[in-house]
Amino acid sequence: MAATKDFTDLEPRLAEHRSEIRGYCYRMLGSSFEAEDAVQETFVRAWKGYDRFEGRSALRSWLYRIATNVCLDMLNGRNRRARPVDMGPRSTVDDHDLRTLPEESWVEPIPDGAVTPVGADPADLALSRESIRLAFVAALQHLPPRQRAVLILREVLRWKADEVADLLGTSVPSVNSALQRARATLASRDLGSASEPELASEAMDDAHEELLARYVEAFERYDIESLVTLLHDDAVQSMPPFALWLQGSDEIAGWMLGPGSECRGSRLVSTAANGCPAFGQYRPAESGSGHDAWALQVLDVVDGRIAAINSFLDTARMFPLFGLPLHLD
Repeated sequence: MAATKDFTDLEPRLAEHRSEIRGYCYRMLGSSFEAEDAVQETFVRAWKGYDRFEGRSALRSWLYRIATNVCLDMLNGRNRRARPVDMGPRSTVDDHDLRTLPEESWVEPIPDGAVTPVGADPADLALSRESIRLAFVAALQHLPPRQRAVLILREVLRWKADEVADLLGTSVPSVNSALQRARATLASRDLGSASEPELASEAMDDAHEELLARYVEAFERYDIESLVTLLHDDAVQSMPPFALWLQGSDEIAGWMLGPGSECRGSRLVSTAANGCPAFGQYRPAESGSGHDAWALQVLDVVDGRIAAINSFLDTARMFPLFGLPLHLD
């Protein structure tokens, strides 16, 4: 009679890989919540199939194979997620698009800690953070699912071509061809170096910390004149689930002093998302007591200035995900 496989140590072994599997699923799916669903399904399948796992490959490789199949199943027949800048022409203060689109339309933010491997090498951590930036994750969504998997495994996770071929049940030439097509697709969409993320250039040094402190001070005082000096001239502001997006420091200032002026008196609480600084924004409560959650702001910082303010307004889902309260007394 065949020996019964010992399951007692499986749970801690699975837990060791949870964050990196979640990061892989997030890059594939573009959704923090769907990524968590994919991780749960991956582990359920691993439990059910463990007695048939013969150990010919490492547990980690086996989990990636399961996770890839889960993600491909979830992506079957779905439209790609995107950012507002990918969805239509830019708005202006005088002519803005306040259509709301369903949550499955958008690339969603994810907490850094949810996808950062514990104890990883600093260089690997830097690459991990770069490869979850909103622009890169949105770029991945342009690729067919299998090409997406190949590019993530080869360019982000640094798997060898034969390892990816074994995972996908295909040949090395097929993997290399898929990688070339994926790179070409991203290049044709003028996505720059998104096909191969570089190590983060914006280290959290004193100048970076000072920039963020000045941003918080200007925003909470609602000193828009000071705030726009921290922005690149062509900075972008977006607010999913609105299709609206604005470009240019003048347009952003006009919005904040016009339609967005209800944000006056806000408070910001620091967090981290997608390898970037982020803040929970709280506007004065209508009751007059305290502040209520309004938006999760994810900032892109480039060359010492803010290149984008990505404000996600789905606070009922986002704030608990980031461990932020929905109300400040």
